Amino acid sequence: MRPHRWTPPRATARAGQPNSDPALPALRLLPLPGTAPEDVVLTPDGHVVTGTEDGTIWRVDPADGTAEKIAHAAGRPLGMHADADGSLLICVAGHGVFRSVAAGGELEPVLTEIDGEPIIFPSNVVRDDDGTIYFSESSRRWPFEQWMGDILEHSGSGRLVRRDPGGQVEVLIDGLQFANGVVLAPDLSWVLVAETGAYRITRYWLAGPRTGTVDHLVENLPGSPDNMSLGSDGLVWVGMVAPRNALLDRMLALPGIFRRLAWALPERLRPAPARTAWVIALDSDGTVVHDLQRAGDDFAMVTSVVEHEGTLYLGSLSESAVAVSAVP
Repeated sequence: MRPHRWTPPRATARAGQPNSDPALPALRLLPLPGTAPEDVVLTPDGHVVTGTEDGTIWRVDPADGTAEKIAHAAGRPLGMHADADGSLLICVAGHGVFRSVAAGGELEPVLTEIDGEPIIFPSNVVRDDDGTIYFSESSRRWPFEQWMGDILEHSGSGRLVRRDPGGQVEVLIDGLQFANGVVLAPDLSWVLVAETGAYRITRYWLAGPRTGTVDHLVENLPGSPDNMSLGSDGLVWVGMVAPRNALLDRMLALPGIFRRLAWALPERLRPAPARTAWVIALDSDGTVVHDLQRAGDDFAMVTSVVEHEGTLYLGSLSESAVAVSAVP
């Protein structure tokens, strides 16, 4: 099967954009007592859960925006997974994957090292019904605080990992370019991982004639994919951090020494993401069903999205709120 390359969806058109969805509808913001809700998940009772850069895990009522502190991590909370029983799996930068069983309780370590090597940059996590966990590690060379260093170096040190209910750990895919969001197929036939640094979504087959093989659901995305989730509509929803940067694309074609020199430049001189609020949705064949974007005037750098019955919840690495929108 050949991977899909980016093709805009054929849907309701905007002027001058014949093959594009309508713009992302207006956003309603749910302010937080913290900054940078990198991932958002929904609990079975309809609350939004997210983590902020100070380590706090918040449960937010989407109706009135009330935010309740339910846990605290020793490091920066990143990707999360909410189980049917209300427990959470949480990737904690610099520490590994942890579990929160009850509001106010201590986080329990699930996995903090692989073959004796500490997990320094766990990114996103999902769990299937039998307790098997799949999670991504963005980089084995760069910590979360220096994530742009990995993008510039193009280290290819990311990986997708599986931990079975008995504790057996297996690296499913190595050499990924900044491994990020993770999604399981509804029938558990495959698992997806976003490669932010390669502008693509990679698939590992878990069942069927292609079991154990790797291909790409979609390639050559026009922006950087981040966290992903499976919507109630059956689509794979992807937070798009920013459009591709022409300078960064040119730099990635240079020898590694030049990219490492770029990391030594003052931050103001490095390639920076443009401000936009952007999400896309793909079907199981990699076809783009929705491409929703609006100017990032009041909310930008979307790192996560969850869809439920037509409502969209967005997280961001640069804002102090969760945004709520809708599928047009």
